[in-house]
Amino acid sequence: MTPPRTVEEHAETIARLVEPLLAGGTTERLPLAEAAGRVTAAAVRSDVDLPLFRNSQMDGYAVRSSDIRNVPVALEVSGDIPAGHTVPVILTPGTALRIMTGAPVPSGADTIVPVEDTDLVLGRDDDLRGAVVTIGRSRRPGEFVRERGSDLRRGDVLVEAGVRLAARHLAALAAAGVEAVEVRQLLRVGILTTGAELVSAEKGSAERGTDGTPAGFGQVFDANGIALAALVEESGAVVSVRTATSDDHDEFERALMDAVGASDLVVTSGGISKGAYEVVREVLQPHGAEVVTVAMQPGGPQATAVVAGVPVLSFPGNPVSTQVSFTVFLRDLLRASAGLAAAGVETAQLAAELRSVVGKRQFLRGRRLPDGTVEQVAGPSSHLVAAMARADVLIDVPAETETLAAGDDVTVWTL
Repeated sequence: MTPPRTVEEHAETIARLVEPLLAGGTTERLPLAEAAGRVTAAAVRSDVDLPLFRNSQMDGYAVRSSDIRNVPVALEVSGDIPAGHTVPVILTPGTALRIMTGAPVPSGADTIVPVEDTDLVLGRDDDLRGAVVTIGRSRRPGEFVRERGSDLRRGDVLVEAGVRLAARHLAALAAAGVEAVEVRQLLRVGILTTGAELVSAEKGSAERGTDGTPAGFGQVFDANGIALAALVEESGAVVSVRTATSDDHDEFERALMDAVGASDLVVTSGGISKGAYEVVREVLQPHGAEVVTVAMQPGGPQATAVVAGVPVLSFPGNPVSTQVSFTVFLRDLLRASAGLAAAGVETAQLAAELRSVVGKRQFLRGRRLPDGTVEQVAGPSSHLVAAMARADVLIDVPAETETLAAGDDVTVWTL
């Protein structure tokens, strides 16, 4: 009998299988409105200076600093420059121009006096004709003037390559007039869940399947399809196909070939154990599948294959086993392909004693407590999907460990 693989050995197998996908190189050009969360494929350089023109940092008055050396001083207000003013203006020496924040600074002006430092007396018609502004504080040249290119020069890099675009990046790109950006193309992942017992509740109530009938005796609602889809998207990939099949050989094979044709990678759940009706194993073995046991709990049965040049990763069908398998073996590979940082794996202290099974590496559901320690949530069984929902970490217990005491350090995988 072949001994079980270690987690590290199986992780290396999957990495070798998926490695060609990690090189990436395929890109697409997206408008900014569709680019949030995507990763830049190349550095984006600006075609313009930022700011685009000299403009005012304050509501106030544009003046020559030489005209306000001796204060207080009264200057005639020779005009008004609102934001959005598109006609160049020249400041007459010995006068001031009222100006709004963001408006173009007139030629001849070298400083802005904030409105708070002034006292305006309007003309006879209560408008700016004949108005006089008294300035009570002198200003140095350049104060409250935003010079053209003071933020960024034309040709400078706006956003580096390999950056996941957030609101702040998109704002800078939009301010520079960039309409679209080259980003890494997302990996397409096909998802197949199997089992004659599966029904879906996604379009029905909590007790009914998609056809409006209750889940019958011996049937279960499909949790793996929606869980895998969410995990794929959280990891920076896109779901290309998502299908649930029965244990019928021909039905699964058709679904597999459809998924392979539309995907860069296919993930299946269920159908790979050693018993009868294991349709995934039966269909994949003619394609050279490796069906193995990994010394871990949950997630022991695992399989890998290549079908028509597309890697196929097969996880066990119990909901917790599926989620743990994805987290341990595939999550960071997808994130690397998308240009995202690896998910969190760190050390924490146990809040209470923990017992484990010697011989299998355990990935126990756990949660963080307010003091930073972690505690186990429920037992190790792979069907406890509600307990998984209460967890926010997996507690990684080595295969040779039977007991850990409160206060012991453990490795935890962030969910």
